Order: sequence, then C-alpha cells, then structure tokens
Amino acid sequence: MVFKKIISRLITIVCLGVFLYASYGLFDIFIDYYQNRKMLSNIQDTFYDTASAEGNSASAIRPGFDELLKQNPDVVGWITVDGTQIDYPIVQADNNLQYLTRNFYQKESRAGSIFLDFRNDIRSAEERNIIVYGHRMKDGSMFQHLTKFLDEDFFEAHRTFEFDTLHDSYEAEVFAVYNTLTDFNYIQTHFDSDEEYAQLLSEFQKASHFQTDVEVNADDTIITLSTCDYKLDKNEGRLVLQAKLTKK
Repeated sequence: MVFKKIISRLITIVCLGVFLYASYGLFDIFIDYYQNRKMLSNIQDTFYDTASAEGNSASAIRPGFDELLKQNPDVVGWITVDGTQIDYPIVQADNNLQYLTRNFYQKESRAGSIFLDFRNDIRSAEERNIIVYGHRMKDGSMFQHLTKFLDEDFFEAHRTFEFDTLHDSYEAEVFAVYNTLTDFNYIQTHFDSDEEYAQLLSEFQKASHFQTDVEVNADDTIITLSTCDYKLDKNEGRLVLQAKLTKK
C-alpha cells in the first residue's frame, strides 16, 4: 500500500514537471510573439511619423527611411499589403540565413525578419525577379497572411499592394498565387535570355490557383513573396505570391 502511494506521488510529480515545462515553453513563445509585435509597431511608428514630418525631402533617400537606416543600415525597403498585417521593413544581408532568426535589431527571434534575397540589387534596372522572404508565424505576423490570397474572394479584392525602396515607390499588381516545392525554381534571379525569363513567367501563371488579366512579359520586373507552406510538404513546401511592379 505504501509502495503504491509512493509510485502515485512520483507519477504526480513527473506529470507536474512536464506540465510546468510545457507551460514555460508556451509562455516563452507568447513573450517572443509579444515582443516582436511591439518592436514592429515601434518601427512602423518611426517610419510613418518620420515620412510625414519630412514631407518632400531633398535627400536621395526617400522620406521615412533615413531614421530606419540609423537603426539598421541593412534596410532596403518597405512592404504594405492591405487587408493583412503585412506592413513591414525589408532588410538585406549578404546571405539568406542571417535574418531567418534575427529581428530588425539583429537579436535572436523566432519570427526573424522580412528580408530580400541577397542576390537582388533593387537599384539595378536589370533586376527581373525581386524575391522577398518571411516566416509564417502562428500569431498572424510576418508572412502568415499571405495565406489569405488562397481565398478567391480575397484574391480578387486585393489585387495590388505597395512596395517601396529607399529610392522608389512601386505598385505591385498580383498575377499569381500558388503552393509549390523548393525544387521549382521560382526564386531564379539570373536569366540568360529574354526567352528564358518569359518561359518562367508563363510557368508562374500556369501554376497560379487563380487566373488574371495581368500581362507580364520579358520587359517587366516582378516581386516574389515567399513563405513556408505545409500543403505539399512540411519541410520543402512553399506558398508564393507574385506581382508585376510598376514605378509610381
């Protein structure tokens, strides 16, 4: 009888320990989400308040970015998608790993940052496929809300979004959204010919869940938004949204 009581107490202690450990893990995730949201909100305030205060600046850098560059010289742009939480700075490193796990201030973070492919040079007139990556966070932040474009009604109602760089402002006209795997080279940045690029554009349009009347050809520059997806594969799956860029 005494032995059974001891075993029962040990099981209770073990279960309590497991519960506390799991609770700590959830609390840690919650704090990380909270801190990330707070940080991004502060950055948004800085960006929009500074842009509004500066008005038409004579600087080569567009209003709003000056202050952000003081905080992180890796800033290269900003993306805003109506109807979603996507309203974030875009950073760029010399590799595609750094900002996977680091936030805007270079601190370790589950959410990472929204970042530009290291191979892109958005100041170059030769760029054709500008690629932006972001995690798919469970609290709806970063690129989680790209999933909204899988709904046809949302897709049709949100056919454009805003893409700003340090020097220019663009309207992005959505022409494709699809689930794919990493073996599909939708992140190709170098093309040997106009024909090769045009062929890939055609593949993007064919892959899209919804067809549009947006015309894209070898003379156009597109932006590709990429995040993780689990429909086709939990590790290699990707969700892709693509749009044609037109300078304002």
